[in-house]
Amino acid sequence: MDAFFWARLQECGGVAALIRLLAPGHSAAVHEAAAHTVALLCQDDDCNRDSVRECGGIPALVMLLAPGGPAAVLEKATIALRTACIGNPQNIERIRKCGGITALVGLLAPGASPALHEQAAAVLLAVCYHNNPNTEHLRECGGVAALVGLLAPGGSTAVYWEAARAVANLCSGNTQTRACIRDCGGIAALVGLLAPGGSANVQEVAASALANLSQCNARDRDSIRVCGGIAALVKLLAPGGSAAVQAQAAATLQDVCGLYAAIQDSTRECGGMPALVGLLAPGSSSLVHAKAAAALMNLCALNTPNQDSVRECGGIAALVGLLAPGGSADVHEAAAMALGNLSFDRSANQDCISIDVQMFAANMLRHCMSYYDT
Repeated sequence: MDAFFWARLQECGGVAALIRLLAPGHSAAVHEAAAHTVALLCQDDDCNRDSVRECGGIPALVMLLAPGGPAAVLEKATIALRTACIGNPQNIERIRKCGGITALVGLLAPGASPALHEQAAAVLLAVCYHNNPNTEHLRECGGVAALVGLLAPGGSTAVYWEAARAVANLCSGNTQTRACIRDCGGIAALVGLLAPGGSANVQEVAASALANLSQCNARDRDSIRVCGGIAALVKLLAPGGSAAVQAQAAATLQDVCGLYAAIQDSTRECGGMPALVGLLAPGSSSLVHAKAAAALMNLCALNTPNQDSVRECGGIAALVGLLAPGGSADVHEAAAMALGNLSFDRSANQDCISIDVQMFAANMLRHCMSYYDT
């Protein structure tokens, strides 16, 4: 249906009439059809989203989320709320004020269909995105634990994707919510999503959530290590994997390790050094190069065994190679800083860097001379 149709619908009072069909007293089939049309109405038009709110559509949709309602009605009403809050802070606030967050959390309970779990998690992500009052309300009504529950083994990829995205958002910036995620088993659940054979999209967002949890939080960092998260992240660096997953796994290792010797050592013991050095090879994307070099920078900070390990697996030559002209500024910066940490108070690495830089410069000179000779 085109924009002209929706404009005419508004002009003749069609939005208000449509919202009235969501009221109690109509059949489930009418509720389902009306909610579906509201979802279409709000899909690409913020004026329509405003009209739905002004006609009382938000509380009417929330009322359809009552426990025990027909599954099709619940799903269509949830989708309508999802489209109604796209880029619309007033609708997002209205959802909270009329009990929508509590109602949506109720839909996450075991026994509901995977499709309903997926849609409810997606709406909760939208209404809590960078929204502290809504995030606090979600936590207080048990929503954090409910979302973590969706990450348990046996779920569908679509549900994992939406629930992990919601948890990743909740991890950023809210100390109480991050503690709640940890206390209800969220770290172990997220680590579980990193297992080989899983969806690359799910692995990427789960690794991102772990990075958010680890920021400025030593307890969560250690919990990630204890739950096997370091080994799981290192496995995601294996050749042939998704570049996006490799980049995010490297970035998460950088965030998790910081200057914590136990995590630096655990990464080395899990084979992290050769895995990260392998990502520095030609053929990897600039993003992968930058994230892998930045991870090595943190892993080698004030850690002699890691400094030696990187040198022994050819990491110094690989990092020097990233300094070639024409590369991205992010790659140059990360590689230079990694080399700085590798050389700190380590004469063997200083000598190796000096030799590799000289060889690199000589090769560049030969390349230039051959270019001009032709």
